[in-house]
Amino acid sequence: MNKTVLITGSSRGIGKETAIYLAKNGFNIVLHCNKNTDKAKETEEIIKQEGRIVRILQFDVTNREQCREILTKDIEKYGAYYGVVVNAGITADNPFPAMEDAEWDNVINTNLGGFYNTLRPVILSMIQQRNGRIVALSSVSGLTGNRGQVNYSASKAGIIGAVKALAREVAKRNITVNCIAPGLIESDMTSEIPVDKIKEIIPMKRAGTAKEVASAINYLFSDDASYITGQVISVNGGLYL
Repeated sequence: MNKTVLITGSSRGIGKETAIYLAKNGFNIVLHCNKNTDKAKETEEIIKQEGRIVRILQFDVTNREQCREILTKDIEKYGAYYGVVVNAGITADNPFPAMEDAEWDNVINTNLGGFYNTLRPVILSMIQQRNGRIVALSSVSGLTGNRGQVNYSASKAGIIGAVKALAREVAKRNITVNCIAPGLIESDMTSEIPVDKIKEIIPMKRAGTAKEVASAINYLFSDDASYITGQVISVNGGLYL
């Protein structure tokens, strides 16, 4: 196998675990970070130990021109990606009446704008090679909504719509496009959430792990998932069935 996968937001959390999981299953990896280069380099070393080819790209997913320039140059030098995992995302929770303009804009521009800014420069080369996989990270909040997360829920619901539409456009080119919608996952983003209270409403009575999300993403990159596209797969321990 000589297939390369770009994973945005892969210096930590779900992105990091996904990069390591895919590397262990034979994929070469393009890591991405915005500011956390030290963490990205740590992940790079882990992947090198797996014997895979790995490199780091640094850019801001909200900066359209920067995304276009860096990703285009990388593809021109190394060739088209086999797959992309659109993972980079942020939260800025606040009740809607108190939400600041910046809290809305930053979350929408990062989570939903990042989907466009990352995929737009790479999709044509994937279409031309007539093969590929795209997985975008949505959330249980994008499926059901969540109090205090109107911005986040809107961005993650938007990703679901974008995935379903894009899946229809590129299916004839043998490119699958799917969503993973995690529930409560142990990570930096959930470190301040009152986990014990939330666990009471999760049928499995525990939070998930980044590795469990990575495993689902890995399945969508496998040959066994070649006929699955336009789908939303929840990894949530039974939350909001």
